[in-house]
Amino acid sequence: MAWIVLVASGFLETAWATALSASRGFTRPWPSVVFGITLVLSMAGLAYALRTIPVGTGYAVWVSIGAVGTALVGMFFLGEGFSVPKALCLLLIVAGVVGLKILH
Repeated sequence: MAWIVLVASGFLETAWATALSASRGFTRPWPSVVFGITLVLSMAGLAYALRTIPVGTGYAVWVSIGAVGTALVGMFFLGEGFSVPKALCLLLIVAGVVGLKILH
């Protein structure tokens, strides 16, 4: 169960990072509210998962899911541009996360 919560919390990290950008420095109310809610839920899920998953592994997985997810949202929905080198770098991050899960 902790791994499922950890992965969901990683996706929530993508949501809060995207909402933070959309809030334009907290000048737009709805993205700011979404940021706050998803941030709290993401942190709560991470805290729950770290009760049974070692902190190094849990944090690395959480931040990696958030980073890859946010990069993909930027590339495919926010016009930041897709490139093969970017995709390869993201695949390396995913491979690292898979490795951490296998070695856990």
